[in-house]
Amino acid sequence: MQTVKSLDTQTVWNIDAVHSAIKFSVRHMVISKVTGSFGEFSGEITSNGDDFSNAYIEFKAKINSINTGKPERDIHLKGEDFFDAAKHPELTFKSTSITKKTDSEYSVIGDLTLRGITKPISLTVQHGGIIKDPWGFERAGFVLKGHLNRFDYNLKWNQLLETGGAIVSDVVDIECDIEIVTKKD
Repeated sequence: MQTVKSLDTQTVWNIDAVHSAIKFSVRHMVISKVTGSFGEFSGEITSNGDDFSNAYIEFKAKINSINTGKPERDIHLKGEDFFDAAKHPELTFKSTSITKKTDSEYSVIGDLTLRGITKPISLTVQHGGIIKDPWGFERAGFVLKGHLNRFDYNLKWNQLLETGGAIVSDVVDIECDIEIVTKKD
């Protein structure tokens, strides 16, 4: 794990997967969007208390947990044309910088690895606040948004329509609703 930049009081947070969602969408045949999500994921954030401006984020998701609501499509996505889950069972993200824009907005840049290919990705982050839960732990909420070009990660399957558009767009939109909780010893 990367060393966190000058954190005086380190707080370690875990993603609460029960109260979080990792979602994506992609244009289908130019006219509509297909959505999906990853059901198995985990992550850890190390921050300076409740100040996330110098935090460090590590995240991973299991490719075999992909769900678009259509089993046939999920099988295709897990295969060699797309994620190749047999050879690359996880996607990972590790932050490289976080910039605080306002009290509730951040810009996060990090390395996303898919199919063994690592590329930088930029995400906008909306911080929903921090509360103490009924069990005495602190919780924080975030919405992360970004997009990537799937061809950059060798998610290469494509077919063209007679009208010239692609069946599946090269741009994939990402939206994550994340709740984190202070780490339990």
